[in-house]
Amino acid sequence: MTLQTPVLETERLVLRAHSIADFEAFARLWSLPEATRFTSGKPLTGEDAWRRLAMHRGMWDLMDFGYFAVTEKATGSFLGDAGVQEARRTIAPSVEGTLEAGWVFLPEAHGRGYAKEAMDAVFFWCSQAHDGKAITCIIDEENAPSLKLAGRLGFVEKARTEYKDRPTIVFWRDESIGSPAASTPPIVSNM
Repeated sequence: MTLQTPVLETERLVLRAHSIADFEAFARLWSLPEATRFTSGKPLTGEDAWRRLAMHRGMWDLMDFGYFAVTEKATGSFLGDAGVQEARRTIAPSVEGTLEAGWVFLPEAHGRGYAKEAMDAVFFWCSQAHDGKAITCIIDEENAPSLKLAGRLGFVEKARTEYKDRPTIVFWRDESIGSPAASTPPIVSNM
């Protein structure tokens, strides 16, 4: 039985399943060196972005969790991706079997608190749908903005390692913090 991708609404954002209508903005995001430097390692072609979009949708069918398309509530504009995945990475220590968190946003969305707001909503949903499952993330040592956000989201460094020949930090979310302390929990629906 597969779960329909939920829709999460926060004060400023709507997190929902990716759609074909998102492709142009999605492909733009994944073509930008500043968005891909610490993720895919290089800008993606339109073909590769299409595969990534399909992977995001397919994760929900396979795992009952995945990445959301993050849109601005007021305008409907695509801002980026946020969610959790099972990437089955070859990394030590392993994060397989956890909810591996990640986020990437268009440069014009940076510095506005959208990533924190989106991930707080994702973690609230995870606490309801996958309670007790460990949440992890991996971040390149040079990715200062994501390292700062990880701390604000309750992640604690577990190990320093290498992933795809890059110095990488493996984080586990501190379970003692419980659900994120968002001012208002997101509205969760299956529209």
